[in-house]
Amino acid sequence: MEDYAARVRRYAEIAIRELRPDSPASRKGLEFGGATVVLLDAGGKKFSSQQFAGWIQSCRDGGQRDLVFLCGAAEGFPEALAGRASLSISLSPLTFSHELARVMLVEQIYRAFALLAGHPYPK
Repeated sequence: MEDYAARVRRYAEIAIRELRPDSPASRKGLEFGGATVVLLDAGGKKFSSQQFAGWIQSCRDGGQRDLVFLCGAAEGFPEALAGRASLSISLSPLTFSHELARVMLVEQIYRAFALLAGHPYPK
């Protein structure tokens, strides 16, 4: 995951944090300001890599500076958190561990920036 995060940093700032829902620090970490919040959910919107890149581009071109992607517990997201989200996306209909889902998400974010920059990586 760190390899892809380093690649993303060529195009944008990225921070990866793991929060435990029961700790006071986690509740502080869940303050999003004006960020667009995206939930990872098996029932969420399905994107191709091109479509995901287009969505990121529309956020960027629309002046959205911060995107926050959240990977929740197996039980889903608390209602207050789910209500804050602008979008739910699905990485796949398959179920993945949090660790693998994070790697896949960061790789897709890198792929999106590479597509937008015309970099040959996505081919």
